[in-house]
Amino acid sequence: MLKAEALATPATEVPAGPVEEIAQAYLRTAYGDAGVALRCAITDALANLLEAECREKNRERLISVGYVRVGLRRMHQ
Repeated sequence: MLKAEALATPATEVPAGPVEEIAQAYLRTAYGDAGVALRCAITDALANLLEAECREKNRERLISVGYVRVGLRRMHQ
C-alpha cells in the first residue's frame, strides 16, 4: 500500500482495553488535544516513577537500619 493510500484508509477500531480507556480519559481531559494529552500522560508517568523510586529508597534505608540494629544487638549479647 502506498503512503498516500495508507493515510486515506480509515483507521480500524482499536479494541477497548485499559490502555485505550486511559488514552481516551487523557484526551477528554485535554479537550481532544492529542499533544496536551500525551504531555499529561508522560508527566503523570514520570511522577509515578519518581514516587516509586523514592519509596524504594526509603524501603532500602529501613532495611539497612534493621540490619544495623540486629548487628548491634548481637554484638552486645
